[in-house]
Amino acid sequence: MICGRVKTLFKIRPRLAARAAALSMALIAGNGLASAAAPDFIHAEGARLVDGHGDRFDIKGINLGNWLVPEGYMFKFRHALAPAEIGKVIETLVGPEQASRFWTRFRDVYVTEQDIRFIKAAGFNTVRVPLHWRLFVEPGNADADHFAGPGWALLDRLVQWCREAGLRVVVDLHAAPGGQTGVNHDDGTGFPLAFYVPRYRQLTIDLWRALAAHYHNEPAVLGYDLLNEPISPYNDENYLNPRLEPLYRDIVAAIRSVDPNHVVLLAGAQWSTNFAVFDRPFDGNAVYTYHKFWARPTRDAVQSYVNFGARWNVPLLIGETGEYNNDWNEKFRRLNERFGIGWCFWPYKSLDSPTAAVSIGRPAGWDLILKADSTDPAALASSALPPRDEAQAILDAYLEGAKFKNVRVNGDYLESLGLAAP
Repeated sequence: MICGRVKTLFKIRPRLAARAAALSMALIAGNGLASAAAPDFIHAEGARLVDGHGDRFDIKGINLGNWLVPEGYMFKFRHALAPAEIGKVIETLVGPEQASRFWTRFRDVYVTEQDIRFIKAAGFNTVRVPLHWRLFVEPGNADADHFAGPGWALLDRLVQWCREAGLRVVVDLHAAPGGQTGVNHDDGTGFPLAFYVPRYRQLTIDLWRALAAHYHNEPAVLGYDLLNEPISPYNDENYLNPRLEPLYRDIVAAIRSVDPNHVVLLAGAQWSTNFAVFDRPFDGNAVYTYHKFWARPTRDAVQSYVNFGARWNVPLLIGETGEYNNDWNEKFRRLNERFGIGWCFWPYKSLDSPTAAVSIGRPAGWDLILKADSTDPAALASSALPPRDEAQAILDAYLEGAKFKNVRVNGDYLESLGLAAP
């Protein structure tokens, strides 16, 4: 049952609900006439996603991993895996001032308008963008937080580029306040504190309300992926799993208080694989999303999700998959498409990798950067590290290599997704 003032709205067919909401917001001030073209929101209609014209929309997406939520393996690190740990490595190498400069430049060159135009030209229709909460929240007083930070401008810029290119954007909360997974992906303490600490839980809800209010009338945004891979199998599943859907309900209620238009994406527990945590669907405009890497590309790998979608007549999405080989990519993609499941492969860009759409060349001297990859880089003797000037030059070379004009396009990877390098 849908909460709040949109309860009645979703008793009518989702397509009509979305059109009615869009039309009401399109009234032109001064003459009271409605715009001829209502916003083209993607929305759920039974087990399908459709656009504002009622045409089926099958997600063919790519994940912009490592951009706003860095992951250690994408730098070839073995110890520094979480964003904060990676930050310590860079700071150890070049100092805090230059480290801050590095990350500003990193976010400016890792995903650019050229990258977005390439993604569209290759044949993708969607990008999924992982977010880190700290880029969107500035700590306030003991009772409140201020929703500001560099993430807002970066995400706005991306959405604008995607709107102009004709791509849709899935906004993915990859690192929630306190952590929702309990591993390095969420940049937390090693425990999914969003489920244990009331303040983190509430801040997660409030952040989603702020994001939804900001993008409520933006059709280029396809929807909101509420929590990436919540509750790893390394945590107390018996305690945590029953708390996942109640948190989703509270987040969705907050979103619907400001945004009746956008799809919400609900990921299963344990790396987004476990749909047993879900009860009857509670929102009429929801997609259920699973993640799976390296499974056998046979029907048994997807059967439980197919059963769930058929039972409740809801759309499905595989939000992350890939990073194996191109033959597997093609087989697993086709398997999902056979059952009408959209896909977002992982990732778009990575360092020296054939399992991404494009690859950054490994800069000369990168092995010297890896010397700081330690469980405690600050404790390393200076003699074990390259001189700061040399480390800075290598990091600058990495940033230059990350620019779209310098990456290597992995054509075979694109071909395995049924796409082609433009």
